[in-house]
Amino acid sequence: MAMVIKNNMSAKNTLNQLNKNNKALEKSLAKVSSGMRINNAGDDSSGYAISERMRGQILSLGQDDRNTQNGNSMLKVAEGAVQSDIEILRTLKEKVINAANDTNTDEDRMIIQREFDQMVEQIDDNANVTYNGMKLMDGTNNHFVKSPGTHTSLVNQSFWEGTDENTPFTELRDKTGNKLDIAPTDTVTISYVKQGVTYTQPFPVQKESPIPFFPPIDLTFKRLAQGILRPEFQLKMPVTDEIGTDASGNKVYTADHKPAMTFVATDPGLDGQISGVTICVTDRYGKVKQSVNTVLNNFTEQIRAEDPSPDNSIVLQTGTKSNQAVKIGLSDLRCTSLGLKSSLGMTLRISSQTFANAAINVIETALQKVTDEATHIGAVESRLGMTSNNIITQQENTQNSESTIRDADMAAEMAEYTKNNVLQQASQSMLAQANQNSSAVLSLLQ
Repeated sequence: MAMVIKNNMSAKNTLNQLNKNNKALEKSLAKVSSGMRINNAGDDSSGYAISERMRGQILSLGQDDRNTQNGNSMLKVAEGAVQSDIEILRTLKEKVINAANDTNTDEDRMIIQREFDQMVEQIDDNANVTYNGMKLMDGTNNHFVKSPGTHTSLVNQSFWEGTDENTPFTELRDKTGNKLDIAPTDTVTISYVKQGVTYTQPFPVQKESPIPFFPPIDLTFKRLAQGILRPEFQLKMPVTDEIGTDASGNKVYTADHKPAMTFVATDPGLDGQISGVTICVTDRYGKVKQSVNTVLNNFTEQIRAEDPSPDNSIVLQTGTKSNQAVKIGLSDLRCTSLGLKSSLGMTLRISSQTFANAAINVIETALQKVTDEATHIGAVESRLGMTSNNIITQQENTQNSESTIRDADMAAEMAEYTKNNVLQQASQSMLAQANQNSSAVLSLLQ
């Protein structure tokens, strides 16, 4: 090697190595102090991009879980109002059963009516319950209802499948084919409630024909409908299992797909709503035939009356992408929707034995509506609980994946740090030695 003094290449090479060791030591120190293998894009560009996307996913999942928890809190408020309605309706049923008992005078029933009216008002107050200033059960968060609205459909599947609208009452049979105990001398009284008003009409099971020498006229469901229900109901006898159409315009069928007798309100929406139907058979002495009435009164509301409405369902964003959401439609639980009050403010009357007896089925139908809503809310709460668990699991797994990419293996990084630290010290020592090499040339100049 030539002996020169202008360019000390050994020192330069050692300096370059020292600089490399310093940079390596800085990176090792950054990794050990931060606990992360990737501190910036220069450490691992592809890994940095992937881990940043995962970090965004983790934050989004955290917000999704908070959305779910807030949704559950809102539903708890709604559930409280619905549970209060159930308790009120149970008490109302107790009151109307009491009012239907003839040990009470009409004056007693008027006292019960005043208490009844106050409880009905409380149901409207419950419907106005709010969460974060938003009313929940007043119909403003209703699901989509296709125009012109839905028709009340009251279904009875207690009759023999061969029954039709022209079957005489004296020939009616129950579901098993046993003949009902209805005699030609009996009287059938039918009552129904619309817009808070109770309509009632008695019919003889069999009456003489106005035309001489013609056979007597037997009462049938068709004649019953023509006699009192014609403006209010369309009668569907058990020829098909179709009940009607739901809020979306889809056909609704009986649960077992067997034919049923269905009374369908003529007019759609709350204005056409029929709150309940009661049929009572009494013998010639006025004695009530309870076993017969059990079959005749086994009506359940399969389609409730609803006014047309856009989709005002509450949307809970539960995903990291758009439209990954849970939609919650809360039913209208005001008194008008439950059939306890008319749109003009008239409350269901229980001021006579007949009215109170008809009100029993109205309260039972309202209780069914509210209980169905409580079941719906409970099902959504259960779903949100499972959604929250799924979100937490996703967040945990994503966090684990991000950790695998970005976090430092501390044992390996400490070994690397120690190595780079030793190399740096060695480079510094050797640079000092290299700087002394040029002084050896001075001996030649003496």
